[in-house]
This record gives sequence, structure tokens and C-alpha cells, in this order.
Amino acid sequence: MADFVERFSLTGKRAFVTGASKGIGLEVCKVLADAGADIVACARNPEGLAGARAAVEAKGRECLVVEAEMADAASIRAAARTALDRFGTIDILVNNAGVALIADLLEATVEDWDATMAINLRAPFVLAQALAPAMIAQKSGKIINLSSQAGVIALPGHGAYCASKGGLNMLTKMMTCEWSPHNIQVNAVCPTVILTDMGNLVWAPEEVGGPMRARIPLGRFGQPIEVADLILFLASPASDLITGETVLIDGGYTAL
Repeated sequence: MADFVERFSLTGKRAFVTGASKGIGLEVCKVLADAGADIVACARNPEGLAGARAAVEAKGRECLVVEAEMADAASIRAAARTALDRFGTIDILVNNAGVALIADLLEATVEDWDATMAINLRAPFVLAQALAPAMIAQKSGKIINLSSQAGVIALPGHGAYCASKGGLNMLTKMMTCEWSPHNIQVNAVCPTVILTDMGNLVWAPEEVGGPMRARIPLGRFGQPIEVADLILFLASPASDLITGETVLIDGGYTAL
């Protein structure tokens, strides 16, 4: 194996991916499995999880599927216990699951605000808290939190979402502060609009997508594979000196 391939290899690693039944999460499962990792695919959709397992097993890797509700801390902890019972430890955690409930601040409901914070901010904390002790014990681990460009800049109608992702970016720094002495690297990935099935549904109409694309210097939205490849880098030995970062993958949107 060429040296550069070895630096990006995940052979022998176990990765826990939330929101694994579709979109970016499903693509991450496939990319990490392709690099040699066994996968814990976590989501609440059993049909989507079955597809994730088939995709991972097609790469020749093991896939444990775990149903969990990210708004429920007890469900998250149970999912972590299931994964640890199977594998003993998790080497890579990808906190991908998230929700965007769009409303102007004057119209936003407390219920939507609380749901957004529970899924986008509390869930990554609860899951990392459950899995980090085994990483600490083995003196290695990677945690990648899926944030957003909306955690760095404000977007109209995205008050709860922006606040949750900004909080996730700071949580990433706190994890770095406390867990780096144990050789655990923690980073946040901040994409622009990504053309998942849901992204296409929302942004495909020209009257919606056109103005947003016009603000992106590269003039286009992203694809799930582009985010998954960045996550592969951050999960691999090639990125061992990178921690505490909010890595923007936004086509230059925040450069303006």
C-alpha cells in the first residue's frame, strides 16, 4: 500500500455515524467503510438504516444498525451502550444528525427552538459524553461534528438553527480543550447548502436557489460526497495535528 493511502486508511477502526439513513450521513457511512472502517449506523428510520447496512456490507465491512431518537437523551445513551457492547470502543464519532426548523425570530415557537437545540446541540454532547471514556482509555479518538456555515454567519429565518450550530462550534472547542490531552481530535465541519434529497427539494426552485448560489463565489452548491471526503480526512491519521477547528466547506460563501 502506498504511504499516502496508509495515511488515509481507517482499517481496523470503528465509526459511529448519526443521521446515517440518508443524505450526508449515508454518504459518510459508505466513504468511511470504503476506507476500511466498520460502521455503527444510527438513525430513526429502519428502512433507511437497512440501506446503509447494505451499502456498508457491499464494501466488505461490518455494519451495526441502531435505531435512536436524537431528541431523547436516554435513547442516545442506549444506542451508545449497544455500540460499545458490540465493539468495545468507538474510534470515530460523526455527529451528523440535525434538523432545521425555519422561522423568523418573531414567529419561532419555543417548541421548535427546544427541538432544534435538543437534536443539533444536546445530542452531540450526550453521545460524545457516552463514547469519549473508551477513547480516553485507549488514548486515541476522532470526533467530527456536522455544523454549518450558519454556525459562523447569520441567515434570515434560521435563528434557532444558527444558534444551535454556533453552540456546536463552541462545544467542539470545549471538547478539544478537555480531551486533547488524551489524543482525541475534535473538529466541526461547516457546509454550505448540500444537494441531498432534502436539499434538492428546498433549493432546486430557481427562485430559491438562484439568489443563494449567486452569493457563493464558486457559483454552486455542494454534493454529499464532498462533505464525506472532508470527514474522511478528519477521521484519518492524515489529520492528527488538526483539532478544535471549524472547517468551512462553503464554496467561499463566508469569504465575502
